[in-house]
Amino acid sequence: MTLPIANAPCSWGVDDPTNPYLPPYTTVLQEASAAGYHSIELGPWGYLPTETQTLNAELQRHGLSLVAGTLFDDLVSEYNFGHILELTHNICRNLSLSAKAQQIRETHFSPPFLVIIDFGDPQRAKFAGQSALAPRLAQADWQRMMNHIITVSEIAWQEYGVRPVVHPHAGGCIEFADEIEQLTIDIPHQTAGLCLDTGHLYYAGMDPVTWLDRYFTRIDYLHFKDVNPQVFHDVLVRGLDFFTACAEGVMCPLGQGAIDYPAVRELLAVRGYQGWITIEQERDPRQAQGSLRDVTESLNYLRTRGF
Repeated sequence: MTLPIANAPCSWGVDDPTNPYLPPYTTVLQEASAAGYHSIELGPWGYLPTETQTLNAELQRHGLSLVAGTLFDDLVSEYNFGHILELTHNICRNLSLSAKAQQIRETHFSPPFLVIIDFGDPQRAKFAGQSALAPRLAQADWQRMMNHIITVSEIAWQEYGVRPVVHPHAGGCIEFADEIEQLTIDIPHQTAGLCLDTGHLYYAGMDPVTWLDRYFTRIDYLHFKDVNPQVFHDVLVRGLDFFTACAEGVMCPLGQGAIDYPAVRELLAVRGYQGWITIEQERDPRQAQGSLRDVTESLNYLRTRGF
């Protein structure tokens, strides 16, 4: 089993394009290529060049293609939805016009993907990983979010040929087991697939192997992370929000944390997974000097474990 593996700008601390400490995008592209990756995610809109010709030239210069773009924003509120629609068109337009990651098999949804993540509720961010304390959305708010996701998904697929996938995320309003279950009831697979993330599943109290198996037929794309269990325990006890936890090193290179990747590999082999995997390791961008080492170690770890 040799699966295609990409990386993402968040491994260099790139989540907020307005953060003054972000490394230059040329550094991210150069280091991703040097580490052995051939594809990368787009990252937050405005970080990589937004003009398609410039973006393609930069990707080509570093031997990279795009595997996905991410919509990481408040998907619940109505007042923000105009911004969401604008982002959807901008991201999907660039994905559709840029060098795309390779197709794996004709019967499987192929890149590029639009990774749809709700994030923006400060109370949910504060109680990331704490299911008993995190407030759940009221039914009307949940249904509005589902409608927004369906609209975004239809635009991505019908207008741009970009496959939408919903990503349950620590600190978002789709994080815990009950929310993932409800999501799969409310949104059919033909409308949007799942991008399950091993690190976020673990963070939310779910065993990654169990949940990858449970929703395998809905998975179009995977994110791989690893979680330092000592740091994880500490940040939950201290009640830190998700991105503060990332700045304190809760995410670590693959193989150095709590997630059993040999068991993940065995499950994917048995179930016949043939899709893309993107490695991520969220961090503070002021710690990006360690990114090249870590993304190289993570890729090498997966290859030596048979991925």
